[in-house]
Amino acid sequence: MNKSDFIAKLAEDTAMKKSDAEKFLDAFVANVKEILISGDKLQLVGFGTFETKERSEKEGVNPATGEKITIAACKVPAFKPGKIFKEELNR
Repeated sequence: MNKSDFIAKLAEDTAMKKSDAEKFLDAFVANVKEILISGDKLQLVGFGTFETKERSEKEGVNPATGEKITIAACKVPAFKPGKIFKEELNR
């Protein structure tokens, strides 16, 4: 499912106009990004938790040359599904 399909489904399920559903989705995504960039996490009970994790610096290999390289430490977004969601998924 792509973004436009999701917007259509969201509009159908909530009796919203597609334009309103798109505004809602864009605002939701922007807010999740803002929360993660600020270092906080977003916990949606029954669904899961969006958070930022730290990856430490590590050594890697350039597959084209075989040369060893250093991969810098970075922050990455992560999603951990909640218990209820996992149970529903595995039924």
